Amino acid sequence: MAEILGFDAFSPQQIADKVEHVGVAKAHLKTLPTFMLGVLAGGFIGLGALYYALVVSDVQLSFGLARVLGGVAFSLGLILVIVGGAELFTGNNLLVMAWADRKITTSEMLRNWALVYVSNAVGAIGLAVVVFLSHHAGMNQGGVGLAYLKIAAAKTALPFWEAFFKGTLCNLLVCLAVWMALAGHSVTDKVLAIVFPISAFVAAGFEHSVANMYFIPLGIFVKSSIIAPAGIDLASLDWSGFVSNMIPVTLGNIVGGSVMVALVYHLIYRRGFNS
Repeated sequence: MAEILGFDAFSPQQIADKVEHVGVAKAHLKTLPTFMLGVLAGGFIGLGALYYALVVSDVQLSFGLARVLGGVAFSLGLILVIVGGAELFTGNNLLVMAWADRKITTSEMLRNWALVYVSNAVGAIGLAVVVFLSHHAGMNQGGVGLAYLKIAAAKTALPFWEAFFKGTLCNLLVCLAVWMALAGHSVTDKVLAIVFPISAFVAAGFEHSVANMYFIPLGIFVKSSIIAPAGIDLASLDWSGFVSNMIPVTLGNIVGGSVMVALVYHLIYRRGFNS
């Protein structure tokens, strides 16, 4: 198929085979390596979020330009995960392909998800602590800290169903980015495949559970050291608000990645619906 299309990339059918094979390997990876790779992924996504906050803290940028440039900057996180190697909960929703083909059991899939989710939180929140202690929020005359405060407050104020559907749309794009990155042979291929879907979800304001594990805790940390201007409601910016955001966003991420990407492609390429 790649030769027919005239470019050096794996075909969608070959990507489906790779996703299933990788899913089996991930599900069978031992606990300690899985946990350590999960911590790395949480930190990697946090670094992308840090880059995003730095960009959007520039109030001179127009709304659209700030969102697009911030989205491109945030892509750093998934680039590090895919190229550097790490275990990311949202990307691992693609394990559903291996599960649907009965290559892994339900318990194996859920074990991977739970272990990676917890380790992603350790990495992301741990990075937030280090970033806070580094006084990174003081950059741009405190503009970076204010950006974190605005981002975190907006996330914790989201109603349940809005957060859920934003989470669904987010992981639809994240898993498509992972899917397309698997089509590439080189680092350049993978980076180009990642940037457009990731920058799209960020620019659109969708919700990524692991990114929120960095954004919201850091917003909570800087809350006590920044005087919020009028118009920013900090009432829900606390650990209770963090949990209230994580539940619908995580559920939405699962639906977007597992159902709208993994199961759909499973039906097309593994069940033979395209024949």
